Amino acid sequence: MEFTIDTISKDCNARAGKIKTDHGDILTPIFMPVGTVGSVKAVHAAELTDDIKAQIILGNTYHLYLRPGLDIIQASGGIQKFNSWNKPMLTDSGGFQVYSLGHNRKITDEGAIFRSHIDGSKHIFTPENVMDTQRIIGADIIMAFDECTPYPCDYDYAKNSMKLTHSWLERCVTKFNETQPIYGYSQSLFPIVQGSVYKDLRKESCERIASYGLDGNAIGGLSVGEPIEDMYELTDLCCSILPKDKPRYLMGVGTPANILECIDLGIDMFDCVMPTRNGRNGMLFTSEGIINMRNEKWKNDFSPIDPNGTSSVDTIYSKAYLRHLFISKEILALQIASIHNLAFYIWLVTEARKHIVAGDYRSWKTMMVKKVTNRL
Repeated sequence: MEFTIDTISKDCNARAGKIKTDHGDILTPIFMPVGTVGSVKAVHAAELTDDIKAQIILGNTYHLYLRPGLDIIQASGGIQKFNSWNKPMLTDSGGFQVYSLGHNRKITDEGAIFRSHIDGSKHIFTPENVMDTQRIIGADIIMAFDECTPYPCDYDYAKNSMKLTHSWLERCVTKFNETQPIYGYSQSLFPIVQGSVYKDLRKESCERIASYGLDGNAIGGLSVGEPIEDMYELTDLCCSILPKDKPRYLMGVGTPANILECIDLGIDMFDCVMPTRNGRNGMLFTSEGIINMRNEKWKNDFSPIDPNGTSSVDTIYSKAYLRHLFISKEILALQIASIHNLAFYIWLVTEARKHIVAGDYRSWKTMMVKKVTNRL
């Protein structure tokens, strides 16, 4: 994998770059639609490419490991062959999903012991077998195994958790270096910064993971309930320490405003379930603000869903029709809303890139944050 920076905005730390992978180039800043089990919910691969214009999507190691299982994925020739997505993919390590299992998991120095949410069967994730699993899944970018701390957590817990993540990283790197890609194309390993909301821990974690000189670096454990001001402050701190010549990935973030603010700080890559999850519940994000499609006010509104939108569904269908689909609990509503929201997110980061290149990102961002947080 290669990363080049084309432009740094004249008025802030926002960067326009390019990530080169064997499955194609990714222009940054970029948003990655979440395809947890190998599919972005309610969206075809062709729609992702042609309508949404996604450049890379994300899959989840925990879910793919459990279902369909590694034997099926390997027999198909890797995840891109299995799901007919011929562009870059990233897999997270499963650490956050294991964390989310609560009482159904136990963390030890060796790894994470957990029970499947599907059938209750017992499994263990270790740094070594998570590397093997992601080799078999075959994503272009794979993540180191980490422990995601809850919020709030006390300092001692956060420190011990960070040290565990660092010891797991050492084992991940060793295993990664001992193995080779399975499907004939290269894979890149990203480590993950942890440390909860404690600045000294975040600083230590950034310095530790940067010392490995891997192809990119990720910031984890944010957007888990902490105040938004803390997320921005810690992201800014991490960006000031992490290498400037490597892509920076802020995991699980977030709203359109979150993304715009964190691009300003120097983040290059984002993912979040919000555009699809909120879309399936009737919330649409647009360049003029947020629409709740279930509201009575749209019942007789025959204007396009979003006249400024970039996807085909935005102008084909009216607000009244989409509201009707939601009220009638039609599956098509979920599909339309998901396509619209993902296309908007991709449009947003694409516009951000244009303004970074133009050198006026911060002034444009300030204007856009006011718009995208407006309730229509």
